[in-house]
Amino acid sequence: MEGSKHRSLLTPREREIFNLLVEDQTTKDIAGRLGISEKTVRNHISNTIQKLGVSGRAQAIVELLRLGELQL
Repeated sequence: MEGSKHRSLLTPREREIFNLLVEDQTTKDIAGRLGISEKTVRNHISNTIQKLGVSGRAQAIVELLRLGELQL
């Protein structure tokens, strides 16, 4: 492992999207801001939910906070 930083569960794009979700941005806002489609935003969210084994966005955010992957 390099340095003391653990390997993130999230890709840089997933992290970007979840940071925006925490800021209360909508899927549409996020898509516009990142220049990608809403479907792509939803796919990233869905992939993250599957990786974490949770059942929705809110649970994913709680789990990512618990794991130290996101900060409020």
